[in-house]
Amino acid sequence: MRQQQRAWYWYDWANSAFVTTTMAVLIGPYLTVLAKRAACPDQPTSQVCRRDLMVLGVPIDPGALSSYTITFTTLVSAVLLILVGAVADRSPRPQWLVGAFAWCGAAAATAMFFLQGTSWQLGVLLLVVSNLCLGCSLVIYDGILVRIATPDERDRVSSRGWALGYLGGGLLLALNFVLLTVGEAHGLDAELAVRISLASAGLWWGIFTLIPVLGLRNLPPRALAEDLPPDAAPSRGPIRGAFAQLRDTFMDLRGYPQTLLFLIAYLFYNDGIQTVIASSSVYGAEELGMAQSQILTTFLVVQFVAFGGALLFGRAAARYGASQVVLAGIVLWALVVTAAFFLPGHSMLAFLGLGVGIGVVMGGTQALSRSLFSQLVPRGRESEYFSLYQAMERGTSWLGTLTFGLVHQWTHSYRWSIVAIMIFFVVGGVLLARVRFREGILAAGNELPQVV
Repeated sequence: MRQQQRAWYWYDWANSAFVTTTMAVLIGPYLTVLAKRAACPDQPTSQVCRRDLMVLGVPIDPGALSSYTITFTTLVSAVLLILVGAVADRSPRPQWLVGAFAWCGAAAATAMFFLQGTSWQLGVLLLVVSNLCLGCSLVIYDGILVRIATPDERDRVSSRGWALGYLGGGLLLALNFVLLTVGEAHGLDAELAVRISLASAGLWWGIFTLIPVLGLRNLPPRALAEDLPPDAAPSRGPIRGAFAQLRDTFMDLRGYPQTLLFLIAYLFYNDGIQTVIASSSVYGAEELGMAQSQILTTFLVVQFVAFGGALLFGRAAARYGASQVVLAGIVLWALVVTAAFFLPGHSMLAFLGLGVGIGVVMGGTQALSRSLFSQLVPRGRESEYFSLYQAMERGTSWLGTLTFGLVHQWTHSYRWSIVAIMIFFVVGGVLLARVRFREGILAAGNELPQVV
């Protein structure tokens, strides 16, 4: 299985470039600029725009547009991802489904090159399509983890995948950093440099997806069809059976209370994580007055610190148990959010220190959460259950981004928006501490790892 594990890692490498360059760094501030230009054409985009955009008759603050777009994407994906997971559980070649969604999302991400002027509507459309496709591909990709790693291997395999993802995302971000800084010094238009960087993330995502798609051709068999509930039998056909399985998913969750409790806990603390990641570039640019080069430098540091953080958390999990390490990570996230509220403006050193704090806990908490959930998934329902998980995963959180956007719309301050996210870490941590993992793993019919 080692060869398949190595191939599996590469999808983290492929999609993390898009997550980092596009989602975390560039698209939020750039979409805000396009929206400000449309709402306030008579003032510089560096100033606060007090006019709203009208979206389907609803007034939208330009500064909250990217947060609302991610919120909308998640609401759409709530059913879509579960349906995709149910279909994937019937597919003999799930790696090709990963590729299909990845290449569709990569095409939309590459098309962001054409965003300019006041084309915020096109930006919203491409962001929705690429984010939905990312979520759909990750549902299937995460489900494959169960096929290629034993219970005792999953913390290590998941952590290495996340670590490689941060390394790949950091490498492309470094190349784009050179383009955005050196290019501007040699006369390259700043907006053109941003558009080229956005396109590069899409191309990177699409090209490197070839490695896992081809490398996972001979997957070990999944659970036999007779192990699945009767309503989910493949004889019902992929679509009809998927809807039957969608119904069964929610009915089954009642029989796995620890799995359900973990999902609810994850909903809260991961919404907090995703909101911090998605909003940090906007927070740095709009609230702290950081230059784009300073934000890029900080995110570069975050990527490479996160590479080490993911490996460090993986080793700690082998000794202390993944559940305890994730809980400690949530406490650290709460401290990071508190520090962000008090961060002084125009201080590169303080902003960089905040980035280091984020990098230490970011990869580890997410990687170990993925492996923890894999232990709680009923056998044979991996992609279907991971669709519930993925609906709360990176880039698809909605409670946090909605809170962030609403607080900014009410206060016109990103500081109050960021501190409002604290509630998600508090609630998520309290709920996670109540999960009885050993009971949940056994109830799902899985083998207990040596350390939980």
